[in-house]
Amino acid sequence: MKIIIVGGVAGGMSAATRLRRLMADAEIIVFDKGPFVSFANCGLPYYVSGEISHKAALLLQTPESLKARFNLDVRPLHEVTSISPEKHELQVSFEGKVWTESYDKLILSPGAKPFIPEIAGLDQARNVFTLRNVPDLDRIMTHLTPETKTAVVIGAGFIGLEMAENLSKRGLAVTLIEKAPQVLPPLDIEMAAYVKNELIASGVMVKTSSSALAFQPAGREIVLNTGEVVTSDLTILSVGVQPETSLAQAAGLKLGIGGGILVDDHYQTSAPDVYAVGDAIVVKQQLTGQDALITLASPANRQGRQVADVLAGINRFNRGSIGTAIVRVFGLTAASTGLSEAQAKLADLPTAVVHITGKDHAGYYPGAKDLLLKLIFNPHSGEIYGAQGIGEKGVDKRIDIIATAIKGNLTIFDLPELELTYAPPFGSAKDPVNMLGYAAMNLAEGLSDNIQLHELKSYLAKGYRVLDVRQAQELEQGSFPNALHIPLNDLNDRLSELDPDQAYIVSCQSGLRSYLAERLLKQAGFTVKNLDGAFALYQTVLPEETNYV
Repeated sequence: MKIIIVGGVAGGMSAATRLRRLMADAEIIVFDKGPFVSFANCGLPYYVSGEISHKAALLLQTPESLKARFNLDVRPLHEVTSISPEKHELQVSFEGKVWTESYDKLILSPGAKPFIPEIAGLDQARNVFTLRNVPDLDRIMTHLTPETKTAVVIGAGFIGLEMAENLSKRGLAVTLIEKAPQVLPPLDIEMAAYVKNELIASGVMVKTSSSALAFQPAGREIVLNTGEVVTSDLTILSVGVQPETSLAQAAGLKLGIGGGILVDDHYQTSAPDVYAVGDAIVVKQQLTGQDALITLASPANRQGRQVADVLAGINRFNRGSIGTAIVRVFGLTAASTGLSEAQAKLADLPTAVVHITGKDHAGYYPGAKDLLLKLIFNPHSGEIYGAQGIGEKGVDKRIDIIATAIKGNLTIFDLPELELTYAPPFGSAKDPVNMLGYAAMNLAEGLSDNIQLHELKSYLAKGYRVLDVRQAQELEQGSFPNALHIPLNDLNDRLSELDPDQAYIVSCQSGLRSYLAERLLKQAGFTVKNLDGAFALYQTVLPEETNYV
C-alpha cells in the first residue's frame, strides 16, 4: 500500500511513525512545503527570549533520522499543488519541477495559518511578523537588532501572551493590544483579570478593547481605534489562526465551520481514501456535540495516531476534543479545560459555577502559593462542563485532573472521592480539586446559594445588604461600600444585631468563612446568599467599586 501524507509536524508525523509501526511493508511518503517536517512550534516563543538557547532543540527529527529509524520517505520543501481524488493522484512541485504522484491512501495534515486582518498600511509595513514556524522565527530574530527597543503584540490569546512575555524578557518595552475587553479571551473575564494584572505588574502596557486601524509609516506607528498612536520597532500579529484548507477546497472536499475540513469519526473526508487530521479539521466539541476548531498539539498528535490505526485496520474512533490549554505569563500560570461559563450559557446548558481558593501544597509547609480554581457544571446532574485555574504553581496538576474527570464522565459528586497524592511538599489532605467538588455539591444539594460578582449590583438594588465577615484588620486592604461588618468568630454572639427581615449577601476574603456564615445564618432563619469568590475576586475584577482605606 502506498500512503502519502501532506504536512508533517504533530498530526502528519504522528501518523507516519505509527503507520510504520503497524505496517512494515507500506510505502509511506511525507510531503511538506516547509524546510522542517518535525519541529516544536509551541516552543518557538521561548527561543525569542533565549530561554531556549539553541534552535536545534526545537528541531525534533530530520528526514535522515526518520529514514534511518522508521524507513520513511520524508521530503521537505515539496509542495503539493493539487489533488485529484477521483484519480488518486496529486501534483507535487520541488525546485521548479512538477510531477504526478499516485496514492492508495492520502492523509492531509496541512495545519493552520495565521489569520491576517485587513489593516490599512499592512502591506507596506516592514516590521510586522507572524509566528507559526521556524522560518517565521528566523525572520523575527533577524529583525531583533540592538536598535530594536519597542515591540507591539496584537492579540492577547495564548501565543500573543507568550510573545509578550518573551519579548519583554529580551528587554523590549512591550505593548499588548487586544480587541476584546479582556486578555486571554478563552477564559472567563474574572479569571483573565489576574492575567492582565500580572502583565501590568511585569511592565507590559496592556490595551484592551483596542484594535489596530492602520500602520504608518512602514509599520513604525500603529493607529488604534481609540485614536491613540503607538510606536513600534517590531510588531507581532497574533490575532488567531484559520485552517489551511485551500488545497482541500480546490480538490472539492467538503468544508465546514471556519473553512475546516469535514471528517467522519474515522477521519475520512468526503472523498474516498482521503483522510485529514490536525488543526485543519472540524472536530466535535465533546461536551456539546457542536462543530468546533480546536488548534492544539495534543489533539493533533492523537488524531495522527488514530488515523494510522484506521488505515491499518484497527477500528479507532474520533471522539472529539474538549480543548485543554495552559499558558505561563511571567510568574503566573493560567489554564482551562472544557467549556467556559460563557460558552456553557451560549449553548443553553443549565449552568452553575463555583470559585475556590486553595494552596498548591500544604499551607503549613514552606513555599505554599495561592491558586484560584473555577468549576463550571450542571447543578442538576452534576456533569462537569469545564474548569479554569490561576496561580503561581500547581495549576497544571489541578486542571489536568479535571480534564481527566471530564473525559472519564465523572461528575462533581466524584471529585471529593478522588484519592490524590498527599505529602506536605506536594499537596493537601483535602486537595483543591476535592474542595471544588465539595463546594459544587453544596450548591447542587441546596446547602449553599451563591451569586457571582457581576450579579452583586442587581441584588443590592433588590434590597440585599453585604455582610462582611472578615477580621477588622483585613478591611485595611479594601472593603465593600455600605457593608455591615461582623467578624465570623463574633457572628453567633451578635445575631441580635441583624435584622431578620433583611436579606444578606455574605462575603469574606476567599469564600470559606462566608460559607460558614451562610450556614449559621440560614439555620437561624435569615435569607442569605454567598458571594462566590468573595472579596479577593471582586477586588481583582472591579477594584473601582471597592473602598480603599
